Amino acid sequence: QVPLVESGGGLVQSGGSLRLTCAGSGFLLSDAIMTWHRQAPGKAREWVATMAPGGATFYTDSVKGRFTISRDDAKNTLYLQMNSLKPEDTAVYYCQNYDTTTWGQGTQVTVSS
Repeated sequence: QVPLVESGGGLVQSGGSLRLTCAGSGFLLSDAIMTWHRQAPGKAREWVATMAPGGATFYTDSVKGRFTISRDDAKNTLYLQMNSLKPEDTAVYYCQNYDTTTWGQGTQVTVSS
């Protein structure tokens, strides 16, 4: 079993929306601090959003008001709803179990201008 598997990336025009999915297996996402990160070409990986086990959420300033992190406990799945996308959001997006530092394989998001 692969602990974390992301999906939902793709090509979208500026202003569009995408929803990324991170399916967990072998552990309960609701028990872990879960994060989304992204890495643009030639740049370091950067933190995007966090959801704590109790449901508290945190966002980097550049995505506040546009991205929403959420979780479906019945499906053991983490989501990142991304609205009002900008070309600078183009990156490979990764989910992470912060407690175990386990990463998914990533999903590519490309926003065209």
